[in-house]
Amino acid sequence: HERFDELLEVLLDMLLGSKFDPAEIGKEREVIKEEIAMYLDEPQHQVQELLNATLWPGQPLGRPITGTDGTLDAMGRAELRGYLRGNYVAGNTLIVAAGRLSHSQVVRAVGRYAGRFWTAARPRYSLACDSQREPRTCLVTKQTEQTQMALGIRTCSRHDERRYALRLLNVILGENTSSRLFQRIREDLGLAYSIYSTPSFFGDTGALVISAGLDADNLTQAVRIILRELRRLREAAPGPAELRRARDYVIGQMDLGMESTENQMNWLGEQLLGYGRIIAPASIRRRLRKVTAGEIRAAARDFFRPERLNLALVSPLRTASGLVKLLS
Repeated sequence: HERFDELLEVLLDMLLGSKFDPAEIGKEREVIKEEIAMYLDEPQHQVQELLNATLWPGQPLGRPITGTDGTLDAMGRAELRGYLRGNYVAGNTLIVAAGRLSHSQVVRAVGRYAGRFWTAARPRYSLACDSQREPRTCLVTKQTEQTQMALGIRTCSRHDERRYALRLLNVILGENTSSRLFQRIREDLGLAYSIYSTPSFFGDTGALVISAGLDADNLTQAVRIILRELRRLREAAPGPAELRRARDYVIGQMDLGMESTENQMNWLGEQLLGYGRIIAPASIRRRLRKVTAGEIRAAARDFFRPERLNLALVSPLRTASGLVKLLS
């Protein structure tokens, strides 16, 4: 905290005073190309990129953040500076600090730089297109020892009240080692070493992704079991004990995270950027405690439908036609 003013000066000079030396841009371009090559050599990462492209085809959410060799080669100093000045504008900038600081101290320190920020209209994002009418699959055939699969289910935005039920549903389904998928696929049947599910919430849409690494011979059986567990959540609400454990887990993870100063800073920033206000942790705890088993089942019925399913695979398999029928 004693070095706050000095730290702020360095960070804001990086943002507001960078030279964008063409030689340095050239070096960084090659570094990012190597990063892309590294990800292509990592099937666990590649399958997530494929899933994004399958969930959100032809739109920003489906594009890799790293770009491609083509987009990198087309990007120079003028494009970078134009992007910076059109997007990192005063009305789109949030400075958050957490720790042994006072609000007035931070305001005074930031105020010295306020006049240097670019002013322009706040940029808007492209809305996600929701035109899917049937399951989609994407297979990249690669001679790997293990098949990597990612099953993505389109869900709701971070502004949808169903997100609370979906958050608890995800814990029950596959977030931790007590989840249904982990217990059934790994512990009971030994079909996979890694099996987990993760929710993501964006401004206008969202997704729940089930990921696994397993032998290609076990893929069909594993997909059948995953779909069976999705149907179970649609057909029957979880019991009181399972719901209580899921709720305790989510609240416990949130409380542990808030013990970190860095997490508190990120919490404030994400709340303000995502919602335009700060939703207190106590408010979220209260809302999670109100989630009923019926709400979880209702969320499963809303989202676990064939026209919302998207499967991506990196595998030695030559075809995924049998899995398409399963998803339907």
